[in-house]
Amino acid sequence: MKPAGDSVPRSKYDWILVSREAPPKRTAELRVLDYNEIYAVYDEKTAQEQARRCIQCPNALCSQACPLSNRIPEWLALAAEGRFVEASRLSNKTSNMPEICSRVCPQERLCEGACILNCRTDPVSIGAIERFINEYAFSHNPEVIVPAASNGLRAAVIGSGPAGIACADELAKLGYQVTMFESLTLPGGLLVNGIPSFKLEKPVVARRMNILVERGVEVKLGITIGKDIPLKEVIRTHDAVFLGHGAQKAKAAGVPGEGVSGVEQALPFLIEKNAGPGIVASREVNVRGRNVVVLGGGDTAMDCLRTALRAGAESATCLYRRDFSNMPGSRKEYYNALEEGAEFQFLTNPVEIIADSGGCATGVRCVRMELGAPDASGRSKPIAVPGSEFVVPAEVVIVAYGFDPVSFPDDSEFAKIKINEWGGIVVDRDQMTTVDKVYAGGDSVRGPSLVVHAVRDGRRAAMAIHRKVGAQRVAGA
Repeated sequence: MKPAGDSVPRSKYDWILVSREAPPKRTAELRVLDYNEIYAVYDEKTAQEQARRCIQCPNALCSQACPLSNRIPEWLALAAEGRFVEASRLSNKTSNMPEICSRVCPQERLCEGACILNCRTDPVSIGAIERFINEYAFSHNPEVIVPAASNGLRAAVIGSGPAGIACADELAKLGYQVTMFESLTLPGGLLVNGIPSFKLEKPVVARRMNILVERGVEVKLGITIGKDIPLKEVIRTHDAVFLGHGAQKAKAAGVPGEGVSGVEQALPFLIEKNAGPGIVASREVNVRGRNVVVLGGGDTAMDCLRTALRAGAESATCLYRRDFSNMPGSRKEYYNALEEGAEFQFLTNPVEIIADSGGCATGVRCVRMELGAPDASGRSKPIAVPGSEFVVPAEVVIVAYGFDPVSFPDDSEFAKIKINEWGGIVVDRDQMTTVDKVYAGGDSVRGPSLVVHAVRDGRRAAMAIHRKVGAQRVAGA
């Protein structure tokens, strides 16, 4: 193997000759002692070797499976030749945060899940290579950011999560004067206050926010639109407004006893443990030395289990009413949680949270389930097994059943914006709401979803804004 940067002869049999190699991972015994990222970055030689496994499909299924339609085979080919900076630049053409998506996307359900090599062997390690090429570019040849020439148009972005970041980034590149409003004192949305640092360290997000600022985006923290500044004032003073404030209304457990002491919602728990003191007003959830039970089987449940173990829990057990094959959480995160000491009880449905005489949780009464005929969604419907009740000890119960967008109060300025039956903002295919000049995307529209979906919404809204507002400017010139 020649040194990185030199051309390496390619073979159509590289996928056979080179086995898939995962990026280095710290041992479970060490990583549960802190909140640092558990994966390291490939070295240059390994990145080249792994990129060479791509067979350069003429009809690339990986790109089709990527919500951003990333030009994956193209930057894999560049990486295989050691042209890492060029590969990074190409990845940045279709993604506003490839170094973040590579860390948090469930590649096994997206690009890597669609890789044609799955038919014969392991898929190309697309996510790990994407992370490598971008970290390489940051450290070896960082882009010099020069703000675009002003086009005289102003845009407001409400929320600094992935949708807001993507929209602000695209508009700033087009010459808009962009102001981003964030209600918290730290920008990044759920990227910093929801996703644990062992998956995405805070400096990675801060670096991306700094790029926005270098592009000319003004970031105003600790400001809630509709409270500190009227929405109508924001609309009046800007040519377009993008709403990317997310979905933070927790779904209830829906069982007797959920109001007892010791029952917590996932998002406040994760924020308190991961965002750090002073970022949000939250009380400490003490799990040290306690049995923790997490209800739900998604990625948020995995985050809660792994966070609880790092916070000193005696045990962390996940209860999920369907089986492993139906669990929505990332398989990678499941195995990481398992390695770190989490326990899983599948086909287990909580029916009651038990408390002692003082009103403190002591356990979760459960019933065993079996899978019946598929329901309307096509998934097998879980059915309770008669006489199978049992109790799982728990002093802390974390409900991780997901989130819905927070509905606008009837007297709110936002009430003019149409929402659907579960509180999501209604938008058209250009991400425009029912209020002129106001667009929306991310979890506030679709409910809890993937970071990459939010990025796609933000990019789509920015392009739509430019088509409409830019056209109006030209017509009025």
